[in-house]
Amino acid sequence: MTPEGHAALVDELKQLKTVERPKISQEIGVAREHGDLKENAEYHAAREKQGIIEGRIGHLEGMISRAEVVPRSQMTGERVKFGAWVTLEDTDSGETKRLRIVGTEEADIKQNTISVTSPMARACINREEGDEVRVNAPGGTRLYEVVAVEWE
Repeated sequence: MTPEGHAALVDELKQLKTVERPKISQEIGVAREHGDLKENAEYHAAREKQGIIEGRIGHLEGMISRAEVVPRSQMTGERVKFGAWVTLEDTDSGETKRLRIVGTEEADIKQNTISVTSPMARACINREEGDEVRVNAPGGTRLYEVVAVEWE
């Protein structure tokens, strides 16, 4: 996991424990005051939300405790590896994409981060600028050229 990904998980865990957990406890208390719990939709909704939050807290605590954070000092070099930003050019269309290879839990295509276990990342690992990369995608094999390997 990257240091940034680890920090984001720690921040989310802190938010859930210090803000969301007390808030839902308060909502449960207010709903309980409305009377008969068997037919109290607010109470049941709040308890369900509490279960989801507690599940997420448990999941985050487990991920954080097992995380292997790769130090920034190891994120250097000419070759594509974990933590690198890779700029790829589709050899057919000329379209370029800039992607960062991160841990599975950090991957978010909206932020241009892909899992180190994804087909795209696996195809890029150990390549360097100028190398061709073949990626087996659902639509068929795509050919890319590594345009740049960056670390920031």
